[in-house]
Amino acid sequence: MRVELVTTLKRQATKILADLHSSKEPVLITEHGQPSAYLVDVEDYEFMQQRMAILEGVAQGEQAIKNGEILSNKEAKAKMSKWLK
Repeated sequence: MRVELVTTLKRQATKILADLHSSKEPVLITEHGQPSAYLVDVEDYEFMQQRMAILEGVAQGEQAIKNGEILSNKEAKAKMSKWLK
């Protein structure tokens, strides 16, 4: 992963963005020696958001199972029948 100072980003934003788009490698921006932000390609960001949504759905399903919020196959089919026609 590439690391850049925030001052470098201010001075060379166009070059850093061009490099980011060509390499697809995220850029860590630091301020005062501390991590401050990541620059990532738009496609990579959107892909990560889709993955996060899927993982959130899985986590909600696992929590529902733990809470006993489950249906039998027959109950689920009956409930979903209006969409499965």
